[in-house]
Order: sequence, then C-alpha cells, then structure tokens
Amino acid sequence: MEIGIDPVAFSIGPITVHWYGIMVALAVVTLVLWVWYFVRKVGIKTEDVMGAALWAIPMGIIVSRLIHVIDKYDHYFHNPGDILGFEGLTIYGAILGGLLGAWIYSRLRRASFAPLADLGAPGIILAQAIGRVGCIINGCCYGKPTSLPWGFVYPGVSGQPVHPTQLYELLGDLVIFALLFWVFRGRLRPSGSLLALYLALYSALTFTVRFWRGDTEQFLGPLQEGQLIAILVFIAAAIWLATRTRWVGKQGEQLAGDAEEAPMIESPE
Repeated sequence: MEIGIDPVAFSIGPITVHWYGIMVALAVVTLVLWVWYFVRKVGIKTEDVMGAALWAIPMGIIVSRLIHVIDKYDHYFHNPGDILGFEGLTIYGAILGGLLGAWIYSRLRRASFAPLADLGAPGIILAQAIGRVGCIINGCCYGKPTSLPWGFVYPGVSGQPVHPTQLYELLGDLVIFALLFWVFRGRLRPSGSLLALYLALYSALTFTVRFWRGDTEQFLGPLQEGQLIAILVFIAAAIWLATRTRWVGKQGEQLAGDAEEAPMIESPE
C-alpha cells in the first residue's frame, strides 16, 4: 500500500504546516475536550485541571526530548549541539513527563493526583491514536521491511514495503480506549487504578509493536530502549492492579465516587 500523501499540508509564505503537526494539535484538542466534558461531572475543579496542564505540558516536552536523546545517543554523542531542539520527541517520554508534571503540581497544591489521572487516561490513549495518523502521513515510526500485502510503501524513502507499525499501534490504541471507556463508566477502586490499567495496557502494546519497528536501534541485547521502559512501567502498573485494585461494579460514574473519596483540593490540616 503506497502512502503518497505529501507530509506538508500547506505553506503560507515562509511558514510550512505539516500534517503531523495538525494531527498532534487535533490530538491535544481532543484530550482537552475529553477532560473538559467530564471534569464537571466528577467534581474536580477546572482550575486544578488547568494548573496541572501548565506543569504537564513542559515536563512532557522535556522528558520526551530526553528519552529521544538517550535512544539516539550515538548521534548526539558526536553532535551535542543538536541536543537542544524539538525535531525528535517520544510518545513514552511525553506520557511519563506529563504525568510527572501533573503529579508535581498536585504535591505543590496539596491536591489529589489520582482522580485527575484517572479522568485523563482514556483521553490520553484516544489522543495517541489520533497522533498516529500523523505518523502514517509523515512516514515516521515506520516498521521493518515486509512481504506482507498490507505493508506501507513510502516513495522517496526506501521504496520497499515496511510493516505499518503506526497502524498497528493506532488500532491497539483504539482497542485500549474502548476498554478504558467501558471501565471508566463502571467503578474501579482505589483512585489511580484506571491510570494503572492504561499504563499496563499501553506498555504491553508498545513493547510488542516495537519488535517490528525499523527506525530504532537495539539498546540492550535484542531490546530497544523503549521496550525496557515498557517493561518497567508494566511491572509497576501490574503490581498496583494485582495488589490494590478492585471492581466495585457499575454504581454511577467511577470518578464521581473517587472525587468524593479524594477531592482534588484537600482541606488543610
């Protein structure tokens, strides 16, 4: 299957707008709309959502860039001047960095992080699926050469079919979203369980898909750097789910109950 879409959507004078950037922007808007729609239903204050976002966005960018530099250490070791830039970002770094930023905000504000994280988890994976459409058009995150009939061909790159790893992950993201949305409408306890489920499922997905990735280097033995991160995240999330999570059943909105159990802004002692 030939992907012949021009990665450049349009140009206005010296400004060039790529489809990848458009899809990333659409993904962010989708996440914002998801949180904005449900935040009023679950008792979390909107000002705390905005505050967490102001910490999550820059931290997501910083950690995303850091992991990319580590992943491409050979290039940046010989070209240290390229480290400060935005040409290479990783989705895993953006997720972990964003969560770290939101957690720091919650600690500074003496807030409850877990209900907010649970609220955002389904929206995050849906945003990731939208972002993968940009990867398909852009030709990044491509797979290894394949003879399978559904291989993608990018003219001007190699000209040979490669595994559509972007599509693999897009479809996997949608399956995870459907599962999280179903759980979201039920009730998991305690707060943070939906986030843990998201991290476990996405870690398993990206660990598997990366075996077919053709644009990343092996980091330790046959494993890539992203797969090692996925293993660590999966273990931590699985331990949480196995030892702390329980299904209460469909008794109203999950996060509504969580918000009552742990309000976003806690009362001073």
